[in-house]
Amino acid sequence: MTTTTQSRRTAAPERPPQRVRARRSVGAQVRSVLKHVGLVVLSLVMIYPLIWLVVSSLKPNAEIFRNLSIFTTDLTLENYTHGWTAQQLPFSVFITNSLVIAIAAIIGNLVSCSLAAYAFARLRFWGRNGYFAIMLATIMLPFHVVLVPQFIIFRELGWLETILPLVVPKFLATDAFFVFLMVQFIRALPKELFEAARIDGAGHFRTFWQVTLPLMVPALATTAIFTFIWTWGDFFGPLIYLRTRDNFTVSVALKGFIDAQSTSNYGAMFAMSVVTLLPLFLVFLVGQRYLIKGFATTGIK
Repeated sequence: MTTTTQSRRTAAPERPPQRVRARRSVGAQVRSVLKHVGLVVLSLVMIYPLIWLVVSSLKPNAEIFRNLSIFTTDLTLENYTHGWTAQQLPFSVFITNSLVIAIAAIIGNLVSCSLAAYAFARLRFWGRNGYFAIMLATIMLPFHVVLVPQFIIFRELGWLETILPLVVPKFLATDAFFVFLMVQFIRALPKELFEAARIDGAGHFRTFWQVTLPLMVPALATTAIFTFIWTWGDFFGPLIYLRTRDNFTVSVALKGFIDAQSTSNYGAMFAMSVVTLLPLFLVFLVGQRYLIKGFATTGIK
């Protein structure tokens, strides 16, 4: 018995001396500090353009490019007051136009993409895999390839100078990325839920409305956030289909501050750019939790 106990004690690894453990602890703390300092420096480098934009929006127009430093005491709110009414209409008109288009696009994507995703994930029909592959292939199709055919179609329909070309396609599940995102989410749900709904006599629409949709909140939130960000910052679409100033969105309105043939008002443009970024910041701040959860639960890394 004594021999066995002694052999176990001999076989057990010896603990490092206290001085070695202290060195290892100090080394781990130093590495942690250096890592955090490096992350802070990289964060400042990435956020520097935004800081410069905010500071430049508070500078007089003549001092913006003369003094590129972000440390200055010559600050004024004149750019905000002038930029708000510099384009014949209050800038709130352009913000309202962008909000209307963004909200309509969000509703369209949530309705159409969720229905299409449920059909691809749960329904059994001929050619499902082929249609799904074709839909995914459209993600790799550049927007400029279909630009001219779409413009001709919308012109023949008489939709130019309206928001219909920017909104109606959203109700037809044309954003394949969001359909794929929701398909992956629905496939990850337990099959027992759908089997129990079918045993209870629920049809596909009731199963979608009462079982699938309440569980898809993270995916729906992710779709809504990305749709808002992409629609709010879209410049090419509104530039083509909206030609009157009353229908301009914020991205097209910001271009009005730059004129190659006359003096450009960079201060007002920077000021209104800051105003334009505030809704994006608030939406991302509020929906960040759902955004991360939506990507994590759909398996997209």
